[in-house]
Amino acid sequence: MPIVVNTNSAATTASFNLSRSNEALRKSLGRLSSGQRITSPADDAGGLAVAYKLASKTNRTEAVIQNSQNGLSYLQVQDSSLQTVGKILDRMAELRTMSQDVTKNSGDIENYSKEFVELQSQLQQIKNETFNGISLFSSGAGGNGAATNTIPNLQGQADALTASVNGTALSTFDRYGRTLYTHPGGQSNDGSISLNVVNLEYVLEIGNIDDTRYGSVWGDNTNAAGGTGINLGNVGGGVANTYTDGTNGVNADGFVSSILGVSMGQFTAAIERLADVRAENGAEQNRILNSIDLLQTNMTNLEAAHGRIMDADIALESTRFARYNVLVQAGAAMTAQANQLTNVALALLS
Repeated sequence: MPIVVNTNSAATTASFNLSRSNEALRKSLGRLSSGQRITSPADDAGGLAVAYKLASKTNRTEAVIQNSQNGLSYLQVQDSSLQTVGKILDRMAELRTMSQDVTKNSGDIENYSKEFVELQSQLQQIKNETFNGISLFSSGAGGNGAATNTIPNLQGQADALTASVNGTALSTFDRYGRTLYTHPGGQSNDGSISLNVVNLEYVLEIGNIDDTRYGSVWGDNTNAAGGTGINLGNVGGGVANTYTDGTNGVNADGFVSSILGVSMGQFTAAIERLADVRAENGAEQNRILNSIDLLQTNMTNLEAAHGRIMDADIALESTRFARYNVLVQAGAAMTAQANQLTNVALALLS
């Protein structure tokens, strides 16, 4: 091999190999420190694109799970209130039964009626219960799913609710719900659940009451004010419940003033409607739980697929790191050695 001064190909080759080994060592160090196989698009552009889409869907799925869990909590809080409504109705029915005791005088009946009015006040309070500021209950007669002006974000349903007592149909009522999307796509046709916003006016509708003082019947559009019927606790705020001329057995707050104005059949019908809406609530809870299980399974699989693309094999990368570390040290030593070759030419000139 000739001895030259201008060109040191051995040093150039050694420097090139040192640069390659140093770059490989840098990438290996980055993978080990981040735990990721792909640290930049240049490492695997296609793999990074797939991993990005998987990560995005995983995040959306996690958000849907959170929404579903909140929806489940909404239904659970609603059912707790409905359970209280059931206890109140049971107590009202009990008071009505005790009022039929032939040994009870008018004073006893009046005391029962006072408790009856207080229980209605509690029903009205329950109607205003919310979950994070969102109404748990609705009201409204009509049965056409029309929008309500008092409770926002309700969707009217096509099917109407018809209250009946002893087989006799009374008023029809609007049915409302809130849509819970259960698919990361966020589209109703991909998957959604309509959470029933219970219409308490429907549940507590009793049709009419007997005015024992005047021997007349009020409710179901039979009074002069044209009301839609009487409901316990005035939860609907209808005309009939607020028509208080002192002749229809309804007090100034819209509550039925006498326990004798409501029959056992009316209490029984209200309890049956309450049982129906609680059963629907339970069915919706079960569906949400099944949806959450599916979403969690999907999210686990998405995370696993993302990990197979992005996660670094630490054992393999440690081996590579050791190899590149040795190559860098060897390359640095050989580059230094190659740079000494020109000294031979200088020695010949001396």
